[in-house]
Amino acid sequence: MQIGIAGLGRMGMNMALRLMRGGHTVCCYNRTISKAHELARQGARAADTPAQLIDMLTPPRVLWLMLPSGEATREHIERFAGLLSPGDILVDGSNSFFKDDFAHRDLLAPMNIHYLDAGVSGGIWGLENGYCTMIGGERSDFEHIEPLLKTLAPENGYLYCGPCGAGHFTKMIHNGIEYAMMQAYGEGFALLESSPYRDHLRFDEIAALWNRGSVIRSWLLELLEAALAGNATLDGLEPFVDDSGEGRWTVLQAVESGTPAPVIAQALFERYASRGHADFSRKILAALRNQFGGHAVKKTETPNT
Repeated sequence: MQIGIAGLGRMGMNMALRLMRGGHTVCCYNRTISKAHELARQGARAADTPAQLIDMLTPPRVLWLMLPSGEATREHIERFAGLLSPGDILVDGSNSFFKDDFAHRDLLAPMNIHYLDAGVSGGIWGLENGYCTMIGGERSDFEHIEPLLKTLAPENGYLYCGPCGAGHFTKMIHNGIEYAMMQAYGEGFALLESSPYRDHLRFDEIAALWNRGSVIRSWLLELLEAALAGNATLDGLEPFVDDSGEGRWTVLQAVESGTPAPVIAQALFERYASRGHADFSRKILAALRNQFGGHAVKKTETPNT
């Protein structure tokens, strides 16, 4: 099957390679043109402009965007809207907020350009392991691109989730769960690290052990095992944890729907705290204890001048 891919970052490039290995014809475009030509050396057809990419594809076209969510995705959808033809399918494979999908669909619908939202999980390992893919939109459009999904995903690793937005919504919740799982592993290993047995415990060996038959085994724990191998105390790594937005959206959804999600919310807030955003609140706590109980406070050291 023929497909156009716009966006050849870490995931877009590997998805294109996996599709090519599966016998599909890939036409590609990337803002940094050299990446498209790099893929062309492995068998793809490279376009230097969005218009050239569309010209390479035979209608009805399938165009899959793998771009940063937000403004970059929106700008490219608007740009491709003027190039695609009625009956073409545009797939947004970014981590877009599911409510943005409605605006994207409504922009394309008057031109009879079909829209699918695809939540894609698999990261840099997807080339070999496959991409778990969650699709939202019209079922007939999902069925049209199903040969591509069968190649991208591992066995039984893709799903039609429902109408517009359902794919990105499902991926959003997936990422919220991921935040909570990572936080739980972090807290558990912190308890091991602060225990009286810390000099005897090998954290990489424990991660490996727990992945062999225990009820908490997971791919995340496999990745942790790899991270701890050779540096079991993670020396040289700053305790600064960023977030890419999906955890925030998950917590906002919990608030809007009145659905308790305290563990996911706390996992998100712990990431904020790791960046120093909790420092002033902790100063307030120390100051209040000093005021009401005369409790000692630890002063910051002032350098000699």
